[in-house]
Amino acid sequence: MTGTAQPSGRPADHRRPRRRRAAPKRSPWKSLRQRLAPALRRLRPAYPRPDRTGPRRWLPSPRQWLGGFLGAVGLLALFLVGAYAATDIPTNLNSYATQQDNVYFWSDGTPMARTGWVQRQAMPLKDIPEDVRWAVLAAENESFYSDPGISVKGLTRALWRTVGQGDTEGGSTITQQYVKNVYLTQNQTVSRKFTEAMIALKLDNRMSKDQILEGYLNTSWFGRGTYGIQRAAQAYYGKDVTHLNASQAAFLASLLKGAGLYDPTLSKANHKRAVERWSWTLDRMVKIGKLSAAERATYKTFPEPLKSARTYDTGKQSDYLVELAQQYAKKAAHISDKQFDLGGYQIYTTFDRKRETALTDAVAKARKQAKKDAPKLAETAHYGAASVATDGRILAVYGGPDHRTQGYNESNASTVQAGSAFLPFVYAAGLEHGVRKTRSGPTTEVTPQTLYDGDDGVPVTTPEGPYWDRSGKVVTAHNDGEKSYGQIALGKALAQSVNTPFMQLGMDTGLDKVSATAEAAGLLESSIGPQVPALSLGNSTPSAIRMASGYATFAAEGRHTEPYSVRRITRNGATVRLATPTARRAVTARVAEQVSAALTDALNSAHPTVATPTAAGKSGTTADDTAAWYAGSADSVSTAVVVYRMDLATSLEPLPLKGLAGTSDDGVPYAVWSGAMGLG
Repeated sequence: MTGTAQPSGRPADHRRPRRRRAAPKRSPWKSLRQRLAPALRRLRPAYPRPDRTGPRRWLPSPRQWLGGFLGAVGLLALFLVGAYAATDIPTNLNSYATQQDNVYFWSDGTPMARTGWVQRQAMPLKDIPEDVRWAVLAAENESFYSDPGISVKGLTRALWRTVGQGDTEGGSTITQQYVKNVYLTQNQTVSRKFTEAMIALKLDNRMSKDQILEGYLNTSWFGRGTYGIQRAAQAYYGKDVTHLNASQAAFLASLLKGAGLYDPTLSKANHKRAVERWSWTLDRMVKIGKLSAAERATYKTFPEPLKSARTYDTGKQSDYLVELAQQYAKKAAHISDKQFDLGGYQIYTTFDRKRETALTDAVAKARKQAKKDAPKLAETAHYGAASVATDGRILAVYGGPDHRTQGYNESNASTVQAGSAFLPFVYAAGLEHGVRKTRSGPTTEVTPQTLYDGDDGVPVTTPEGPYWDRSGKVVTAHNDGEKSYGQIALGKALAQSVNTPFMQLGMDTGLDKVSATAEAAGLLESSIGPQVPALSLGNSTPSAIRMASGYATFAAEGRHTEPYSVRRITRNGATVRLATPTARRAVTARVAEQVSAALTDALNSAHPTVATPTAAGKSGTTADDTAAWYAGSADSVSTAVVVYRMDLATSLEPLPLKGLAGTSDDGVPYAVWSGAMGLG
């Protein structure tokens, strides 16, 4: 049987039944669109309008107008919400807006000088009288405590002016003005105005109203180079803001509209505007209930401000004082340069105005006389002087003719040798430590009556014999004028400034002990001369301040206090911690008394007209005639004066005085010293 075999179990013509396809899934969004389509078609404007003819076909219907307006409002709201969320309050303040000046005060608390590019001193709101606060609020933003930080009406008006007239005058709340002062620039643009509004809204939610008002009052411009209400009060009325009344505050508030337009001292037109604004502000204070009508009635006369701001005496001696105080303040209060430059410090110095004037006048008199007697020599003459109290306070300095022409401070310069003005330190070292004549022998006590050879040309000896210099010559000691005195008591030798005994005394005591005694008394280690016999004759180069400090140690019964120029520091009213030096023992009280007695004899023998037991001092000269000193104390104050010559244009080497400083007994340094001490 032939043919194709059929599969078993199914007929040949069998058809496989078709599987029914599943219905496609409907998108929920498509279903929603289909359901909303009729409503959307009704909302869609038929444009042009089919039921109108002519130009009216193109005019939207009231419903279309309403829809467009609501849509615009919604988009604007979304934009503002997004802008508010995206705007951050800057973390870095405008440094110029927060920078303040530093103010320096005399020892009596009166202002001496100020430094810094910006005249600003922040004041806590609690220290600003309420009348002052409300005068500003009445003039600038009476709804400050209730508004959200911006004024929609004012902002709209300001934006309209910006777009239509090209400026942004008006429209700012105090919060917005504060934001502009401390966070933004003064650029007059729409974007800056918008950013200002956004930050103001956020700031109003983050800071209290009092904090914002305090910041605004301390950063606003008031003219005359001043920022902040405190500096404005001082510039226009010569007083702190705490002493302003409502009338004066109303005038200062007017300056916030523009000091160039409302400072009455600039022009008659300004005066008229200032009076009108002042009167209006006082009336506004009455209207908002912050000033009684009875008090308002007492303010009938415009409170005329000072014709010019109080000036500070800068450029001459006060700049030298400021320099000293600034250096000390930074070091003693651990203030960095960056912190100090931001300002806000009130630095109460130790400088005594009367003593500073007396010292300056005395040097000025000497300078004038030098120009008259020796005009050529006077061209290269230099004068340094300082007065230091026995408790370490620097009371006065003479730093130079003018800080602007001579920047370095003569009173603080280690420029020339001390010469015979150094002898008291050698004397004190001998009295304190005694002497040793042999290397292994005992230490012998020294008293004011101890005799030493006062002849000129005496060889300097050591326990091993004569002292040889590097050239192989025996070192000899010499007196002024090569005068010999024979055997002389040390106390008398100091009083008469006989050099040779002290050159040997230094060797017998030990040059290391002489250096240590001088340092303990107040001289800086860096100024101590080489450890050779000439150390005893003053090869050290102390500054006038340090020399005065050293002599003050003897007047303080042997206790030394490091010289300091700042007694207190505050920053915006808060006390800044300051390290103040304390007294320490340099030499015994007995040694100090013996040195002071010899210095008293030195003063009285050279200047018998002074003849006071409270004054002590001696002159100092150098062997090469390059410096003349006078240092001494009276009434717990020590003063040191140095005169020398140096041509700074050619060399830093001292030049011979050639008689410019007078004689050792009656010289220019003594004249300056006695004038400064009130003994002349």
